[in-house]
Amino acid sequence: MIPLHDSIPRVHKPYMLYAIIAVCSVIFLFEKSLPLPQLTEFFYVYGVVPARFTDPTWAASMHFPPDAEYVFITHLFIHGGWIHIIFNMWFLWIFGDNIEDVMGPLRFLLFYLTCGIVAIFVNMLFNPTSTAPVVGASGAIAGIMGAYFLLYPHAKVLTLIPIVIIPFFFYLPAVFFLLLWVGIQVVLGIAALSGHASNSVAWWAHIGGFISGILLLPLFRKKNRCYYCKVPEGTPPVRPEIIAPKSDTIHNPKE
Repeated sequence: MIPLHDSIPRVHKPYMLYAIIAVCSVIFLFEKSLPLPQLTEFFYVYGVVPARFTDPTWAASMHFPPDAEYVFITHLFIHGGWIHIIFNMWFLWIFGDNIEDVMGPLRFLLFYLTCGIVAIFVNMLFNPTSTAPVVGASGAIAGIMGAYFLLYPHAKVLTLIPIVIIPFFFYLPAVFFLLLWVGIQVVLGIAALSGHASNSVAWWAHIGGFISGILLLPLFRKKNRCYYCKVPEGTPPVRPEIIAPKSDTIHNPKE
């Protein structure tokens, strides 16, 4: 289930969105230049390894630096492979611009980072002894999707659903698309806890990020910037006189 386009016009240029995508892309290209041993070390040093914080004896035996709070930020800009970064940046591209519209660039960045930090802590609650590094922007992007769920439930999302080898295209209500997406994360997260789904994906980071996006939205949104929103209190959308169409596209379309 891949979103291709949403129906909410962009009002302002999403400069912070561009910056986040650029930083993630540059770091990923740097990763691809590393030999495998150095790449593995890079993931362990700058990713979040839960046991590094919950098992000091193990962390010391692995020679981790004692002060490592920076990883709760750095892991958000590191990705494990081409599919990982392409899907993450694509979802961010589809849903992020309209969230930056209602927050402005600096608040958007703080919201993005905060959701990502909350997401990784939720994931650590469910996987406290894991010795595998967690990397990727998925938790932060899930927060963006949670905010979108509240602000734009009336939106339509053009969605690609491949069935076997045949692509099908549907315009789905955003509220349905996002509820289905988070529902899949919950099912797979529970299955992973019981050993019936892969633990290589941080399902609970996705869930935690989505919920944090919903809860934190009121703290970060600006008044009178919700141009196409249906806000929870029922205020009708505010439409500016001049609307910049969502004309910026990328040609190259997880955790």
